[in-house]
Amino acid sequence: MHPFLVPAFRHAALAILLLLSGTSARAVAGVLDPVLGTLVTPEHAGLGAVVRMERSPYRDVGSRYDVMPLYLYESEHVYMHAYRAGLKLPPLGDLRADLFVAARLEGFPVDRIPASLQGMDPREPGADLGLGLQYPLLDGTLVAELRRDAGNASDGTELRTGYWEKLVSERWTLMPYVNLALRDGALNDYYFGVRPHEVRPDRPAYRAGRGLNVTLGLHAHYQFSEHWRAIGGIGVTRLSSAIRESPIAGNDSLLFAHVGVAYDFEPSRQSWQDRKPLIVKVLYGRSTECNLLPVMALQCLSIGTPDRTSITGIVFGRTFVERLNGWPLDFVGYAGVIHHNERGLQPDGWQFDVYMKAYFHGFPWSDRVRTRLGFGAGVSWATRVPYVEARDQGARDRTTSKLLNYLDPSIDVSVGDVIGSRRWADTFFGLGVSHRSGVFGASQLLGNVEGGSNYIYTYLETMF
Repeated sequence: MHPFLVPAFRHAALAILLLLSGTSARAVAGVLDPVLGTLVTPEHAGLGAVVRMERSPYRDVGSRYDVMPLYLYESEHVYMHAYRAGLKLPPLGDLRADLFVAARLEGFPVDRIPASLQGMDPREPGADLGLGLQYPLLDGTLVAELRRDAGNASDGTELRTGYWEKLVSERWTLMPYVNLALRDGALNDYYFGVRPHEVRPDRPAYRAGRGLNVTLGLHAHYQFSEHWRAIGGIGVTRLSSAIRESPIAGNDSLLFAHVGVAYDFEPSRQSWQDRKPLIVKVLYGRSTECNLLPVMALQCLSIGTPDRTSITGIVFGRTFVERLNGWPLDFVGYAGVIHHNERGLQPDGWQFDVYMKAYFHGFPWSDRVRTRLGFGAGVSWATRVPYVEARDQGARDRTTSKLLNYLDPSIDVSVGDVIGSRRWADTFFGLGVSHRSGVFGASQLLGNVEGGSNYIYTYLETMF
């Protein structure tokens, strides 16, 4: 195997799962699971966003607001539900099972550390591997999950059981639920314990043991058009005594709520069922100090940066929607791998992207030379934070994250139309931007990162 590909395959299994996932939300990590699983049907994809409010479990932190981008995909064998991704196992009768990975976004706040947590070692988010089970019972669904930290954070284990019902009317879907989360001592102690070197007069040493959290809630979504849905929910989690008695805990119960929207991309039936064509794109790009909007407006295209780092990648795609509502607008789903050449400034790394991209091709001259203006949005996971991100964030004393939002604007033309060859009609040459960033520091899902990186790239894309 070519040495260029060896590290990519080494990380591929983990990357595919992480890219198909987002993460859960602080102490009430999995409460969105039931509703997100109903937002897209098999062989569909969706995008959206949710704004969440939650009372923090830590003393003197209060309520916090968070933006959660929704990346949704459902197929026969795998799924992505924003903060969770899984591999579906063969069913046993009515019993459904899946193996999944999900990031656990519990931990200390990074943007505003209260006095109660000053001087303590940071408690970082983790990554859980788990086994999930679902079984229909009465008019609802019984669920169970066994999760184990695999991110070298807490080394803790959690067993969740729950029950939810789905009440459906013409446009409304209501989902009341109850969830029990049995957390072991390692998990609770990591997030709520006080180590000997962290002791202060008002903060004694504390070792948290195992405990049971109980959550009651209600999810809802409203379908106000064929593809658009509004999402909402409210609930409360009663924390175990092991957490409540911690000197850094500030609340016995955590209230939470969320509201948002999601769009379901219904794939073109013929192209999706035929599994053709397969889209393949190869690209090469260089880092730029230009911001995204000036690049998109063609006002700044400089790649003369001192670091001169570059990217090389291959991307695979498939068309989901052709000529949406008869408009010259297509939607394509992509998954790609990018190699970062850091030129000795730090070890090279790999980046894995999954995104949905819209293409507008209704220009007056498109009957002579097909021209497409594209804009993609999704998620990007890097095996190592790219050098330009680490450099810029370090200079501003800001956090970095391997998992970030991904944007991919581009413009291209048909090579066949340019050279007058039908054989190359479905091959496009273009210019694009590979953009990684947080949601202005407002998303714990993306590490509360403000900033990111831009790479201007050229590419060749064709169909098979």
